[in-house]
Amino acid sequence: MLSRRRINLIIFIFSFIFFLLALKVFYIQFFEGQKLFAEASAQRISTAKMEKSRGQILDKNFIPFTSRTTKTSVVLEPLLLRGKGDLILKLSNALKLDFGSLKREIEFKKAPILIDIDEESKNQALGLKTKGVSLLNSLQRYGQASVLTHVLGYLNQADQNGASGLEKSYENILKECGEDSLRVVTDANDNILQGIGYRIIKSGDLKKELNLKLTIDYHIQKKVEDIMKKNNLTGAVVVEDVNTGNIAAMASMPDFDQNDVGKYLQSPKNELFNRAVASYNIGSIFKIIDVAEALESGVSLDNNYLCTGVLKLGDREFRCSSFENGGHGYIGFSDAFAKSCNSYFIDLGLKLGYQKLLTMADKFGLGKITGLRSQGVDEASGNLPPIKHYYTDGDIANMSIGQGGIMTTPVQIANLVATVANGGIKNQVNIVDSIIDENGKEVKRIRKDGWERVISKSTSDRIRSLMEEVVTSGTGTKAKPDGILGAGGKTGSAETGLYINGEKVVHAWFAGYFPSSAPKYSVAVFVENGKSGGQAAAPIFKEIAEACSKE
Repeated sequence: MLSRRRINLIIFIFSFIFFLLALKVFYIQFFEGQKLFAEASAQRISTAKMEKSRGQILDKNFIPFTSRTTKTSVVLEPLLLRGKGDLILKLSNALKLDFGSLKREIEFKKAPILIDIDEESKNQALGLKTKGVSLLNSLQRYGQASVLTHVLGYLNQADQNGASGLEKSYENILKECGEDSLRVVTDANDNILQGIGYRIIKSGDLKKELNLKLTIDYHIQKKVEDIMKKNNLTGAVVVEDVNTGNIAAMASMPDFDQNDVGKYLQSPKNELFNRAVASYNIGSIFKIIDVAEALESGVSLDNNYLCTGVLKLGDREFRCSSFENGGHGYIGFSDAFAKSCNSYFIDLGLKLGYQKLLTMADKFGLGKITGLRSQGVDEASGNLPPIKHYYTDGDIANMSIGQGGIMTTPVQIANLVATVANGGIKNQVNIVDSIIDENGKEVKRIRKDGWERVISKSTSDRIRSLMEEVVTSGTGTKAKPDGILGAGGKTGSAETGLYINGEKVVHAWFAGYFPSSAPKYSVAVFVENGKSGGQAAAPIFKEIAEACSKE
């Protein structure tokens, strides 16, 4: 007969063994279950990949630019539909698919079949009410109403990796946080294993989701794009916060569909080209540089200049916009700026000299990148003629009115105007603010802070008063916002030396700020071959200023 002590020892041993077995079962169930399930069923699994999950791109207020649209897919389970010809026929009609092709796919596939469908097909599929047909809702990376497309870029459809824009530049940050797959598990006879048949499986690198936060204001961006589309504009608009240098909106038109990039590769309209960061002839916008240098240098400004409509320098002839009317006649400094008198500013440029003009243009940031390139948005540097060079009077005349070799981008022009509007300080331009986690906490700051004084406050105030005259009584009256908002600006009509069907290609510009009393935003409007800044670009500025003032 066993002693009490031995009985207790046996009970303890069995209890301990039972405890170890329970612990092992618990470990397998909760820590290795997914792995063992995958290994055990790997030879009998067929998989249909769904879209990879990816970090979001957000505006300054955390409003997403990506994954805003719900997408509906119908999921067909072939092993439950096989041999049901009548049902497959109904499905093909409901989903607007070829019956023969769908039937063959169902007969030969085991993996779930995913088909993107529209609202009409969705309702018809739901009406069938049969096993083997279900709906799956997910978020589409880009929808038909996407904005900021040129900045965001797009994904490579083959691997869902970033192919251009911020999607490409921040691929390592935004790349997949795992991948959802639809799987079917069968036995050796291809019968669905009950309970674990069709399943959605999360796989891949389950890294922590990181998002990209921009300086862009979603609502301003949307309004700018709507206005450009309404006016069928080919060109670009950049809106900048004059006090911070942050880009609030950047739009290029015509736009493109991020889900079907291939059809634009050979398009003559160059939809994929981001005009907001490309360089163009500047035209009379450069007269802001002339004025800034004249005021800073203390050069005497002629208030009784005679404009005859044409100015001859050697064998070259430079016409003013007033040529056909016989010139502006006697004109003062303020009126010459408001009416954009070429003759006056050519004369002023000759007095200043090319070195001072080019030095001032350089201080304003023309001819060099703004810093967006380092934040993932490729940009042109524009061009300024080299300062160590000999220039004729004719060359200097061209410089004075923004012609010749002077090239700038809409971003540079928006920053030039912002510098004037905020009292003469050129801020560092930013479009990407930071990398944040899924809770909105900053992980890494991308935005760069920095500023430098370019012109004195008194010079900036004087230029502002001149720019406001442009809007109230000069070439930019069509830019004047309704109500008491007020604005200042400058028109530009830039000859390019190019011709289309025998006609000169002349780009139209309007660069301004609003409201006039306490400037908040600078706006550069560029209209490709728009002919006249006052006619083509100024009205766009007016609409944008009015729309943004309602925020």
